[in-house]
Amino acid sequence: MSNSRPPAIILLSGGLDSTTVLAMSLAQGFAPYAMSFDYGQRHAQELDQARHIARQYQVLAHSVVKIDLRAIGGSALTSDLEVPKDRALDQDLDQIPITYVPARNTIFLSFALAWAEVLQARDIFIGVNALDYSGYPDCRQEYIRSYERMANLATRSGVQDHVALRIHTPLIALTKAEIIRVGQDLGVDYALTTSCYDPATNGAPCGRCDACQLRARGFAEAGLPDPLLKRFGQ
Repeated sequence: MSNSRPPAIILLSGGLDSTTVLAMSLAQGFAPYAMSFDYGQRHAQELDQARHIARQYQVLAHSVVKIDLRAIGGSALTSDLEVPKDRALDQDLDQIPITYVPARNTIFLSFALAWAEVLQARDIFIGVNALDYSGYPDCRQEYIRSYERMANLATRSGVQDHVALRIHTPLIALTKAEIIRVGQDLGVDYALTTSCYDPATNGAPCGRCDACQLRARGFAEAGLPDPLLKRFGQ
C-alpha cells in the first residue's frame, strides 16, 4: 500500500457497514488507519472481527481504544438490560430503542478527530446509515454535518492551518441491500463481519435482535445468501 495516498481514519466496528466503508475508502485512493473501540460492549466479538478485517485489508495501523461506557450505562449494549428481540423493523423511529448507546458516535468521532490531527489526516470515514437502521439520532446527516462544523472550529488544523476536515458518510442514504451490493462489487467478505447485538459465546448471531433482522432483510433484498450464516451452519 503506497504511503503517497492521503491518510484517512476509518471507524471500524467489525460490522457489515464499517467493513464496507473501509473497502470504499481504499477504492477511493485513501491510506486507511482503522480505529475500533473496546467500550464495555456486551458483544465484544466485534473486536475480534475488526482485528481480522484490519489485517485482511492491511491497514497502516489499527488502534483499539479502551474506554468504559459501562460506567455510564443507559444502554442494553453497555449494561445488563435485556436486548430487545423480534421487534417489528418498521416501527416508529421516534422511539429510540434501548440499544442506543448515549453519545457513542460523538465519543468515537472525537477520538478519531484527535488521531486525524496527529496524522495530519483530513478525512474520517464512518458507516452511519439513516435508512435501514434503528433510529439512532447520531446516525443522521444533520448530526454529521454539525459535528464536522464543530471539528473545524475546535482543532488547530482547522483554525490555524485552515485545513478543512471532512467526515465521509458514504452509506448514509443507502439501504442495507444497496450497501451489500456495493460491498460485493468491492470483494468484501461478509463472513468476517458481525452484526448481532447479543451473539452466542462462539460469535453465532441470535437472528432476532434489530441488527440481525436488518442484516437478514438486506441480504434477502439483495438476493444474496449471508455468508456469516453458512459459517455458523445456520
